[in-house]
Amino acid sequence: MPLAARRRSRAAAPAPRLAPRLALGLALGLALAAVLTACGDKSGSPSSSDQPPTLGDCRVLAPEDVAEPSNATEPVDCAEPHTAETFAVGQLPGTFDDVDYDDEELGAWAYETCSKAFMAFLGADESLVMRTVVSWAWFRPSEEAWQDGARWYRCDIVGGGEQSKEYVDLPTTAKGLLLGRPEDRWMVCADGPTVAGSVKVPCTEPHLWRAVTTISLKKLGNDYPGDRLVEVTTRDYCSNSVGAWLNYPVDYDFGYTWFHQAEWDAGNRRSVCWAKTEQ
Repeated sequence: MPLAARRRSRAAAPAPRLAPRLALGLALGLALAAVLTACGDKSGSPSSSDQPPTLGDCRVLAPEDVAEPSNATEPVDCAEPHTAETFAVGQLPGTFDDVDYDDEELGAWAYETCSKAFMAFLGADESLVMRTVVSWAWFRPSEEAWQDGARWYRCDIVGGGEQSKEYVDLPTTAKGLLLGRPEDRWMVCADGPTVAGSVKVPCTEPHLWRAVTTISLKKLGNDYPGDRLVEVTTRDYCSNSVGAWLNYPVDYDFGYTWFHQAEWDAGNRRSVCWAKTEQ
């Protein structure tokens, strides 16, 4: 049987701890950073960051911009080069009227809200979103404006993820970007001998691994079941899933990325499966 002949690569690894601002298309560092509240500079931001945001605005953002809880970058014409687009805006629920600026519940609410809007905006389900190179970040008013009662939020799609040193330009609008069969330039691959520690790249660039499926771990219950059970469940599923994706060859390598309790508590219930490919 093919199962007996399958090679299990040593590409398996837990996902790295995520930076507190960015919730990525999961394979690049993956979508949960927004669950953890921002730890950026709280000395206040320029007054323009305190203006309610406008849906559909485009901006030129860099990774250091999304590392901050608020953002004052001026919008640009979406027909011009840009790396970010605002896809969701609104007022925070009244339950956050009296909370601290870095309240954990605020980050968890933003993760759920922006994640759902992100999938709808791209035209993708949760599995596909976890395998794309684009990601999202969310912003709030400056801390000074927060103290004065401002309570809006802004969700932006950005052309990169946790490991990106710089972002790529987005199309005039990223709405529907993943509908149908997405272009390889928006899907995530990895270049390295194993998935763990490899450089994550768009699949149009040279690579040895491709993120091909994900596994839902909801069946393990609501409480975090522990690292070992999450890893073993992920490994066993990915062995079968990648084999099916490759049309059951006699011999193949696969890898998987799984997450820890912090990401679980934030709402993530999926791991990512990788196939070693010849491109």
